[in-house]
Amino acid sequence: MALEGKRILLGVSGGIAAYKTPALVRQLSTAGAVVQVVMTRAAHHFVTATSLQAVSGRPVRDDLWDSAAENSMGHIELARWPDLVVIAPATANLLAKLATGTADDLLSTLVLASASPLVVVPAMNHKMWLHPATQRNVARLAADGATVLDPGIGDQACGEVGPGRMPEPEEIVAYCTTRFAPRRLRGIRAVVTAGPTREPIDPVRYITNHSSGKQGYAMAASLARAGAHVTLVSGPVSLQPPAGVEVVRVTTAIEMRDAVLARSSDLDVFVGVAAVADYRPQSSAPQKLKKSPGKDAPAIVLTENPDIIATVADLPKRPFVVGFAAETTNVVEHAREKLVRKRLDMIAVNDVSDRSIGFESDSNAVTLLTASTCERFERATKSDIADAIVDRICVALRADTRLAT
Repeated sequence: MALEGKRILLGVSGGIAAYKTPALVRQLSTAGAVVQVVMTRAAHHFVTATSLQAVSGRPVRDDLWDSAAENSMGHIELARWPDLVVIAPATANLLAKLATGTADDLLSTLVLASASPLVVVPAMNHKMWLHPATQRNVARLAADGATVLDPGIGDQACGEVGPGRMPEPEEIVAYCTTRFAPRRLRGIRAVVTAGPTREPIDPVRYITNHSSGKQGYAMAASLARAGAHVTLVSGPVSLQPPAGVEVVRVTTAIEMRDAVLARSSDLDVFVGVAAVADYRPQSSAPQKLKKSPGKDAPAIVLTENPDIIATVADLPKRPFVVGFAAETTNVVEHAREKLVRKRLDMIAVNDVSDRSIGFESDSNAVTLLTASTCERFERATKSDIADAIVDRICVALRADTRLAT
């Protein structure tokens, strides 16, 4: 467990998202971390110290002038204690204080006095988040070495919609895990494709498939946890970006290919999980195609989309290439044929006729093939499947002479 025994100082400031912090503390503790909560005065309006003490098993600190605390674990000692400082939620006011080095309460003083890595998790109204002053403060914190997790987009407590939601506790724990996970792929640059593509017929209609992107996002997250620098080229999906991963959003197969090739010059590993549409309309109508009673349906002439995985495998300086295949019959046979024809190093195939491990499922079961091996991973979460595949990638890369040249 990457977080086992790790000391995390969790700062809680006064935003409505503070109601999520007991769950965050519990999940960090369950993962093995030792959590010390430090609250601002305003945080007490949204969550109680009693609840946070109950889930952390440690007295909550909130007063710079607490003489009893200073006689035991003073603020300077506390600043030296953590392996990681996480502030969730971080309000606009706290971001401003941290960016300017203000130290007028216990939490801001600890941040200024600590040499531990700092992770800031903003949460606020979307207009406050997008205000130039807040963005300047975020940029300043990042320039000073802090990690600022992007807020989510969605409904807010004020009734408005936009960016500013605090990521869910699971996402914050996943990021913390990434910080401490064994870095077997440190220095490796990886690109992962995920989700479907949409090929426009007209401004309203398009050709696509049922891919949810879940397995591709899980692969990107697992590679990042292993220490790789990961770029995720994502088709249109409704998923939060994995922690520590650069996300490039595309729509069509052509856009996905171009985004991949633009990052291919120094690429070590390519994992093609996306369900790229095999065909696209030869031309897209500029206006909506109208139904005309009594007339035949319009003919749509299709043309073949580029094979992104095969294109990457044919690069003069080719990376280690992993493909994914979704089949319904002769699953292993079809996958082995693709492995050979596309000159892949590895391919994972699943049987999507099984709805329990289909596109929308959180679970998967795959067979992983190389030129000389065939290994079956029985049904598990897509995250666990991704970790198993990344483990095999790590083993293969140690023997891959291309990365040594």
